[in-house]
Amino acid sequence: MATDKLFSLMTQPIRLLLIFLLLSTGLNTVAQTNAVPVYKGAVKASREKMYTNIVKNIITKNLFLPLSDSTEENWESAFDAIEVLRYTPYWISETANAAFDGIEKRSPAFQRALLEFCYAMYPDSFTAPVETLASTTGNSKIFALCTEYLYQAKKINTSSIATKTRMFQFMLEQDSILNPLVKSKWKLRDQDKIAALQEISNPNFFPGNVVLISFQRKNRNYPGIVVVRDKAGNFITNDSGKIIALPQLARSVSNLPFYLTNGNTPQGVFRMFDFGQSKSMAIGPTTNIQLMMPLETSPQFFLKDSSITDTVWTEVLYQKILPESWKKYLPALETYYASKAGRTEIIAHGTTVDPEYYKGQSYYPHTPTQGCLCTKEIWSTADGSRLISDQQQLVDAVQKAGGPDGYVVVIEIDNQQKPVNLNDIWPYLKRKP
Repeated sequence: MATDKLFSLMTQPIRLLLIFLLLSTGLNTVAQTNAVPVYKGAVKASREKMYTNIVKNIITKNLFLPLSDSTEENWESAFDAIEVLRYTPYWISETANAAFDGIEKRSPAFQRALLEFCYAMYPDSFTAPVETLASTTGNSKIFALCTEYLYQAKKINTSSIATKTRMFQFMLEQDSILNPLVKSKWKLRDQDKIAALQEISNPNFFPGNVVLISFQRKNRNYPGIVVVRDKAGNFITNDSGKIIALPQLARSVSNLPFYLTNGNTPQGVFRMFDFGQSKSMAIGPTTNIQLMMPLETSPQFFLKDSSITDTVWTEVLYQKILPESWKKYLPALETYYASKAGRTEIIAHGTTVDPEYYKGQSYYPHTPTQGCLCTKEIWSTADGSRLISDQQQLVDAVQKAGGPDGYVVVIEIDNQQKPVNLNDIWPYLKRKP
């Protein structure tokens, strides 16, 4: 039976979108009718009330508490909420600056939350304290977060980072965080990417499986596009015979790299195994598609091969599922390393998050997540009824292809600064418009 993997509220009490649950308790927020799903939280008055409550009770109230061991979690919740709302009055940056005072004495959880928040909201404002933390931490995840922040700010070529990298060198082969940090910085060969993309039109590309292919840009601020292929290798089309290609966002709220908690959707292969119905009000009532990365399940299940006797995952074992050309394409390993680093609960779903939080962003009206593949949905501000649902179209296409048993493949095609469209991917589908 499928479960809602994205928001494990009982075990992760301070994750980003717990905010929406806390502030909607007792409201009739989600309903499913036979005809049109309804999300009452989309009604204008409800969304205005939610926004006000988040700003007042989660951001302002928590950040005005003196920072101490007992209030770290309050500040972490505020950081999460600011990321979701993109709420940045002048005093927020001053508060972030104050949070770096004595940061080396704070808990790793607080350090992680602050670094993620600054990466998302202040990408080059705190390089000095981040560099200092990188040179003193003994925690590989914190070191990776610091390093990614400095890469983003183009401040990575510093003596302290070089020294720290040498200190961690002996750990690289075994450490689940530092290994993908290093591999993510390797230079990719254009011919390997081209070969991987050309493989998609091969009938032996995951033969006998329903396959979703999500084409993305390197810059995840721009939506990608997803197509569906049936078990015989045919791309699913609409009644007019045109390939169904739906915009899909693979960007997280934080925009962190694939291997870090709450980072962007990894490239590579996911096992698709079921449809699901979420209880999360940030996802809403539209059917979602359940996915697993390698280390979330057994090799036998992921590889769909009952003859496999290995129970411990290795890179070589994961590569058994990859087409030959993909074995030379380093990003195809991202799902393996992301799951090895502890990432879980990435699915393909719709959204009930207010898109107006992201007005002016290049991905608007899409809404970012904690790293899932998210399709656009628009809900009526008058009565909460669903007006537009790319997610429902995607689910219908999967059903038409044979059902949710197969694989999802995510691949970046290039780094153009614009959304992916069907013209961009036609060469890899070998279909004419």
